[in-house]
Amino acid sequence: MKSRISPNGLHIFDRHSGLNVLLDELRPEKEAWSLSPRQVSIALTNVCDLQCVYCYAPKHKAALHLEQVLTWLKELDAEGCLGVGFGGGEPTLHPDFVEICKRAAGETQLAVTFTTHGHHLTSQLVECLKGSIHFARISVDGVGQTYEEQRGKPFFSLLQGIELIADLSPFGINVVVNEQTVPELDAISELAEKAGASELLLLPQQATSSVASVNEVVNQDLQNWVSSYRGKVRLAVSEAGALGLPTCDPLPGERGLKSYAHIDASGVLRASSYSHIGAKIGDAGVMSSLKQLTNTVEIIQDTPS
Repeated sequence: MKSRISPNGLHIFDRHSGLNVLLDELRPEKEAWSLSPRQVSIALTNVCDLQCVYCYAPKHKAALHLEQVLTWLKELDAEGCLGVGFGGGEPTLHPDFVEICKRAAGETQLAVTFTTHGHHLTSQLVECLKGSIHFARISVDGVGQTYEEQRGKPFFSLLQGIELIADLSPFGINVVVNEQTVPELDAISELAEKAGASELLLLPQQATSSVASVNEVVNQDLQNWVSSYRGKVRLAVSEAGALGLPTCDPLPGERGLKSYAHIDASGVLRASSYSHIGAKIGDAGVMSSLKQLTNTVEIIQDTPS
């Protein structure tokens, strides 16, 4: 069990069961608040063998070093962070992926998660990761032909990946929602339920250099689908794309960089993977860069447009 002190009270978290308990009758002084974001995602590498047009990841080559990542994680862990999510690119293509996960789980109290397209999962890899992963996510952008057109990989290979990830840890299914995938949300939710997923994460398409954000028609279709959803798998939605969707914020005192931060494969700390504003993590460490980034964001927010 790990505890985190926040404006909302004392937050107790168990990474093995996923249990969260908030003692909100306690109101700690600001000086006692944990300094780290509650959750941090880290892009271990930009390398990926897919070329999805809606992918946010930079296309230049970059990868983080094992010891570098572990140093940051220990610092974040000590300052109250509860979990790290590894991504990319495709994180399983990082040469030290297994070692990073094992050491993150063994040398910190962080919940260790990762997001994968699933096509490089093998029985051997899953066996090596067991005990080091507390939750996993696999991307499912459409079913059948739609998936193959979106991702450029065989759908049957994805199904094999889902079967393997179900044997690793509790897992969720992610879906980028756009014109192609919104008509298939029923089929994706049925797949999630049949596979034993515990969560279906909706990721409304965000603008990149290649595509625009979801249009009003798709957004309305998504809202209608969520409103009528009666499936058994828990729904979640990314904060960036939650416009008009029902959400629950149990920790209103922790928003922005208090709640979440992203480290890209070049070692730049950002408010999210889509943000163009960042602070390079140097020898002073990740918390120093967090302070720098927080000040920059606050200046921008206070500057009249």
